[in-house]
Amino acid sequence: MQITKATHDQELQGQYGALRFLVWLNKKNWGLRMVNSMVRMSKGQKVKGVDNDTVEVPSTHTPGHRVRTRVFRPQGNTEKLPAMLYFHGGGYMMGIPEMANPFYADVLKRRNVAIFSPDYRVSQKDPFPAGFNDCYDVMLWVRDNADKLNIDPNNIIIAGHSAGGGMAAAITLKARDTKDVDPIFQMPVYPMLDHRMLTASSQMQGSTMWDASINARAWKLYLGDLDDPIPAYASPALNEDYRDFPPTISFVGDLEPFLDESIAYIENLGAAGVHVEFKVFKGGYHGFEVGSPNAAISKAANEFQLAAFEAFYDAYVRR
Repeated sequence: MQITKATHDQELQGQYGALRFLVWLNKKNWGLRMVNSMVRMSKGQKVKGVDNDTVEVPSTHTPGHRVRTRVFRPQGNTEKLPAMLYFHGGGYMMGIPEMANPFYADVLKRRNVAIFSPDYRVSQKDPFPAGFNDCYDVMLWVRDNADKLNIDPNNIIIAGHSAGGGMAAAITLKARDTKDVDPIFQMPVYPMLDHRMLTASSQMQGSTMWDASINARAWKLYLGDLDDPIPAYASPALNEDYRDFPPTISFVGDLEPFLDESIAYIENLGAAGVHVEFKVFKGGYHGFEVGSPNAAISKAANEFQLAAFEAFYDAYVRR
């Protein structure tokens, strides 16, 4: 399936060339290293108007390893808050929590919540399960230190975009299986879920930000030397049981590789009786609301996810 500039929403077309260059760059080993180095230059960058903190969470899987975790709260808050575990995107192969600073700011303008975002290990050096274990460790650490953190362990939200959305789905899946945590809802937005790349949309070429070739590269890095059967915690679309999942918010553009797997995931949840809020945005590339935030379609998508967050917060926070 070939995507062209003309197929994108008209307001998004101005970003087409620059974002296609980014796809090309990330296909190169040196390019990926360069992009990741540039992204990491924002390490420690603060979100204005909220309380910012950093904690180091000890790994239960890798002796001596600690997971740098960014924490964001309403300024001066003293009440016990719900917690959001947020996982950044980057194809599991790059990225840091600070990439999502605008999202944290938007969420904290809508409702009071403490956001914990781990700087999990990425697959350039550490393939699955390193990053997955880091994220699960942070979730358990938040649960176990709830009093000290002044959060309510009965009100945990799991969220992420892109690979972070896939990570959110995987962490939610394990939480469902183990019953270690009972999330009140999840937000896996345009999630990266299926290494098999069997769908029509997974074969998209020419789409901006992310296409079939970079997707295949990212999955190869993330799965590393894993032998079949690949675990569903690595590739969540492999899960076949969608019972007892929490309510779910998601959206996706229709010009990106994750379109079909996002739709299938939401349909499976809905068939299992899970409350879902989901929308497909016509003409949207992968992460369009981040890459082109001022476009009308991007503003609509951002408002959709934030309004759904507000509604789910009001409906599902345990009082």
